[in-house]
Amino acid sequence: MYTTSIAIQVLPDVLDMDKVCAIVDKVIAYIESTGCHYEVGPFETTVEGDFDKLMEIVRRCQEIPIEEGAPSTKAYVKIFHNPAGVLTINDKIDKYR
Repeated sequence: MYTTSIAIQVLPDVLDMDKVCAIVDKVIAYIESTGCHYEVGPFETTVEGDFDKLMEIVRRCQEIPIEEGAPSTKAYVKIFHNPAGVLTINDKIDKYR
């Protein structure tokens, strides 16, 4: 059971679209490395897990673009937290696959 789900869209302040994509790819690779269940969408990545772990992921997703040369970065983050559990990614979208 997951207690929290987040959706995060990372927007590095870089004009070169190839560089933007390379940075976002590094952010997604980091998310994958956490072992959390996640799904990449066209605008954002949804991640499920423990609240504290997901907040750590949000923080790290802000640091990676800077480390990759972006002068600054923005993120849009949606958070749903319920200690009794949340609907999973699969609960929400399997019927559409």
